[in-house]
Amino acid sequence: MEFRPRNYSAEHESHALPRVRADAHPLSAPPSPPSIAQVDVVDCGNTDFFDPLRGTDNDAKATPPDDDNLNEAADHQPTKEWTSFRRLLMQRFPVSKMVSISSMPDVLMRSGKLHDKSSTEMHLEELDDPQKFADEGVKTITWQEYVSRLHELKDEITRSWLAEDRVTSLKLSIKVAKLLMDTSVFEFYPTLFVLVTDIMDMVGDLVWQRIKRKAEFTEDGALRYNIAENFEARDICADAKETCYNWFKKIGAVQELLPRIYLELAILPCWQFLLDQPLESLERLVMMTRGLGDPVASAFCRLYMAHCAQKLPSHDIGYLLTCVKDIRVILMQILSANDRTSKNVKLNEKFQISLMEPTIEYIMKCIFNGLSQRQVNEVLSELGLMKNQQDLGSVSCASIVLHHLLKELPIEVISSNIVQILHLIEFSKDYSFDQHMNYRLLGFRLYERKSPLDIVNAVLDKVIQVIAQYDSLDEYLKVVDAYADLILQNQMDNLLNTILEGISERAYNKGVTEDEMLSLQSLLVKLLSHFKCLEDVFSLDQFPEILDVLSGKSQDVVFLHILNMATSRNDHISDPTSIQLLFEISQILHNNMEFMNMKDDDGQVARSISRFVHMVDYGAEMERHLAFLVDCRGAFSRLNELKETLVHSSNYLAIQTLKCTKKHLSFVKSCITFSEVTIPSISAQRQFDLFLETAEVALFGGLVSHLDGLIDSAISCLHTLNIIDGFRTTTDVEGLVSSIRKLCGFLIMVPGNFSLTATYFPKNLFILISSQSWFEPKMRTRIFSSIILLLTTLSQKSLPYHANKLIPGNDMLYYGDSSYYQELVSLSRLVLENLLGAVQQEPSQAARGIMALEACNCIASSFMVSNELSYVCRTLIETARSCLSAQDRYLQSTIQLLNKQSPTSAKAMVSTSV
Repeated sequence: MEFRPRNYSAEHESHALPRVRADAHPLSAPPSPPSIAQVDVVDCGNTDFFDPLRGTDNDAKATPPDDDNLNEAADHQPTKEWTSFRRLLMQRFPVSKMVSISSMPDVLMRSGKLHDKSSTEMHLEELDDPQKFADEGVKTITWQEYVSRLHELKDEITRSWLAEDRVTSLKLSIKVAKLLMDTSVFEFYPTLFVLVTDIMDMVGDLVWQRIKRKAEFTEDGALRYNIAENFEARDICADAKETCYNWFKKIGAVQELLPRIYLELAILPCWQFLLDQPLESLERLVMMTRGLGDPVASAFCRLYMAHCAQKLPSHDIGYLLTCVKDIRVILMQILSANDRTSKNVKLNEKFQISLMEPTIEYIMKCIFNGLSQRQVNEVLSELGLMKNQQDLGSVSCASIVLHHLLKELPIEVISSNIVQILHLIEFSKDYSFDQHMNYRLLGFRLYERKSPLDIVNAVLDKVIQVIAQYDSLDEYLKVVDAYADLILQNQMDNLLNTILEGISERAYNKGVTEDEMLSLQSLLVKLLSHFKCLEDVFSLDQFPEILDVLSGKSQDVVFLHILNMATSRNDHISDPTSIQLLFEISQILHNNMEFMNMKDDDGQVARSISRFVHMVDYGAEMERHLAFLVDCRGAFSRLNELKETLVHSSNYLAIQTLKCTKKHLSFVKSCITFSEVTIPSISAQRQFDLFLETAEVALFGGLVSHLDGLIDSAISCLHTLNIIDGFRTTTDVEGLVSSIRKLCGFLIMVPGNFSLTATYFPKNLFILISSQSWFEPKMRTRIFSSIILLLTTLSQKSLPYHANKLIPGNDMLYYGDSSYYQELVSLSRLVLENLLGAVQQEPSQAARGIMALEACNCIASSFMVSNELSYVCRTLIETARSCLSAQDRYLQSTIQLLNKQSPTSAKAMVSTSV
């Protein structure tokens, strides 16, 4: 076996492509067609590059959305809004597993015994056995059972309707509606409302479809009249009208007021079959709701009314305004009894009001949906809220009503009436809704668009006066957070320092609760987002003191924001004070992850700290920089990604030192030692690459003593890898193979150690790959081919490249040593034998054919193809021939290469095999 001699310089020149200097950069903007006078002028100064990935100016002028499509979407919005509202309503008031009900309605009893008893019989049973009746008076039922029974009732109503037993359907519907009369379990009432109104909507749809069919078809099924979308009552036949009138009469005969209102609301659209102006019925129903004594039941009844009225083809908002005024009266009655009630009663009433809040919110949305500014002013006038300024002191408005009014008012109206609104907030101070939340809402609304500076100043002057009286940090923070954007937008630095001082004072006196911490977090993040330079933020008065009171998750969020802000720039971090501050912040983030058992699932903390460490630059003070890396290794022991950054940074310091005029080899040794000590604590998957990188640095610095140990460690760490645990993707496997092949290329430059064999490292690598069962045949083939190419290169009289001119390569160390040459040949035979075996072990036929050709090309380029090797090549060609098509271009080119390089006898054998 004889290695093929190579002349690397001649090969490089023969394969190099001819180079011609370009007249312009390939990404420069294409020149415009020159005029006749400009033909002889060459402009070489045009450096305006055209980036094909960058959009043109025309992209900014996007086509506006089609108004017709928006209108189509808006047509279906009420239904979507109602569905979303009901879901949020149930989420807002979750119920406990057990619901205690004072008297179990018979409609919920699956047994028919109670269903058949009259009220007289029930009363006689109570007189006969009062104790038994008292024990059975309170029934406990899980809310899942309650919900399940209502679903069953819905199915029963549907079955009865389909069986044309509409009397039963109506009776069951009345009993279902009666359930809303019981408000004894406050927290369950919203869920009950959603379930019951779902059944009411279904009943309403069934009645509508029945009457519509009677109007459109005769008894024998013949088409009588095709009802248009906007039909009139005169177009409806008498039979359909009679059926419709009969339904309203039956519902009107219901004794209890609340179920009677709900059922009529359910079939409210059916008034279109009888009247051209069904709004009169709606106004009557509004008056009827005033007879409902329970505040919660009456509020939710008005909520259902607002929903059902949306189904009418046209309606004004007069009934909604009446509903709001009625709810406001109810609220004022509750609030007026504040001083005469006990603390427990007040809590109960406050919960009542919180239940009523969603009804106010939804009705307000319905009122202001699509109104012009003139109509908005009319609404405010109708509600009696916008009077002359001198009369505003006498205006009374429940705080909770005002809150949802502010939510829905157009921003133009708010800006033009800002003084009146401030007065309304000032004089609407009751426990229905915290006053500071209305000030907070006003701040958010003003920030929705750029407001005139005089308006912003007027509002902020008033708000600062108000919050200065707050003792509660929570209330102070909630209001300040809402106005922070306005203050920052208008660069009101004095005001900013004032509110920071107020926060610091209140936090120092009473500490910070968990809720206050969230508000403080929001405010600080806004401050950090506004300033571009971290130094400007820390120069604010009281800001460092406020940072000290942070804790828990809020502290992590703010500190991570600070860290990202500091590392978002492309330049280095060189200021020692900034480095120390960011180091302490990073250490707190790391410790919180460790002690609170937090998981950095998305790696955000690790990436941010790693970027910070990467950006630190002490300039010429390299010893100080290395000391910083040592501190980081001790402080951030949990972050595997950071340890890689530390190794890269340490190696970078060593390279920068070697580039200096005066070589500081002692410091380079310290850097190499730091990397050597750090790498073993990193995950096994990354150790190989890092050992190899550090070995390259050691070779560049001429530290041969460190070099051998690093290469040994790199090869040894492959023992700890497990293909099942560590590498699960094709990319991981390809990366490992590529790194091992890179090691083979690197070993060309590594000088031999006379205390070891000349092929010590290639042989160790070969033995390891052969002994590890998780190396697949494809991986083995590529690695063994790389080892053969390494041995071939080492056999040359002149190596293709050297890393350090002061370190002699093996071409000089072993020049003319026949034992060195024989050692290379001996290992090559062994590797070649295993290479053939790896090719034959590949289970995939197509892959086996490609691997055979790769091995054959490796042999042809590495050795003189004598009769000894021609048999090997012929075997590989036969393997490829059996696995691939005879017309395969790779196969044909490999045969041509063998015929070109083989002796005559071997060439004949190869040709015969093909």
